[in-house]
Amino acid sequence: MSQKKLIFIVNPKAGKNQLKKKMVEVVDEFSRGGYQVEVYTTKSAEDAENHIYEVGDQYDMVVISGGDGSLDNAVTGIMRLKQRTDKVPPLGYIPCGSTNDYAKSLCISLKPEVAAQQIMNGVCCPVDVGQMGDHNFIYVAAFGIFTEVSYATPRQLKAKLGHAAYVLEGAKSLASVKTYRLKASFDGRIVTGEFLYGQITNSRSVGGFRAVGLRDMSFHDGEFECVFIRKPKNAVQLEQILQSVLTNKPKEDYIIYERAKCVKVEGVTEIPWTVDGEYAGDFKQARIDDLHNAVTLVLGDLTTYGDPESEALVPASVKKAHLLSR
Repeated sequence: MSQKKLIFIVNPKAGKNQLKKKMVEVVDEFSRGGYQVEVYTTKSAEDAENHIYEVGDQYDMVVISGGDGSLDNAVTGIMRLKQRTDKVPPLGYIPCGSTNDYAKSLCISLKPEVAAQQIMNGVCCPVDVGQMGDHNFIYVAAFGIFTEVSYATPRQLKAKLGHAAYVLEGAKSLASVKTYRLKASFDGRIVTGEFLYGQITNSRSVGGFRAVGLRDMSFHDGEFECVFIRKPKNAVQLEQILQSVLTNKPKEDYIIYERAKCVKVEGVTEIPWTVDGEYAGDFKQARIDDLHNAVTLVLGDLTTYGDPESEALVPASVKKAHLLSR
């Protein structure tokens, strides 16, 4: 019987390069799990996507190490691979970025060697993937004040300061908040007005902060959780909005919360969007679809590796997926 094969794709520029000291332990963990391991180091921003598309079907598992952008790129590679073959391996994730939103949402350890153990002792769980035009994303598409901060913040600053970098850059922009007049459709439910921020997500953490209003979200229910923040009329309202975001207590007068499979946004002017924290382009019209259970992630046994406080934050749908897979 031939040995199972695993390709370990590493982004060497992600975060603070915390994987470097643990590389031998991680590879050894995969080997003990019964895999023949091949390590591939990415050379460019889209290298993981292209490599997975070209050779992913030759492996029994793909593991990506990097930040949210690296995970996004790997998911895009998996989605492309699905278009040419039925032999699509599950995806494991070792977070080594500056913010690691999606990993925090799923209680994936930020210690590389422990994340590797979670993968080797984990189960396959289907998760939704977003699609916006030619872009796939794993956890968020967004526009507005905080997103512009995300992609405008230099990568070197992100690596050194983590999500504190977003806060520092955001503080500079509050004096000149840009807003967008638009019409949004959430599965046909129409909302109009002027907005300073909008997010369409499958995550409990966005930009390093607990996402607003997402207490009952699921990673594989076929629906996005959507939060749109209206333009404040004065400094007092702006302060109240920011306080709502920080305390995760949305004020209905300012913050619209919807669940939807399909979201359409039509702006009076072009709106700059990000997907998974990276700039995606400026669009006057955008359509975002939830692709139900499009990618299979390998998630660790939450009862073994999640500490009690973190485990309590994991949606019941993910816990149920673990129980059903045993």
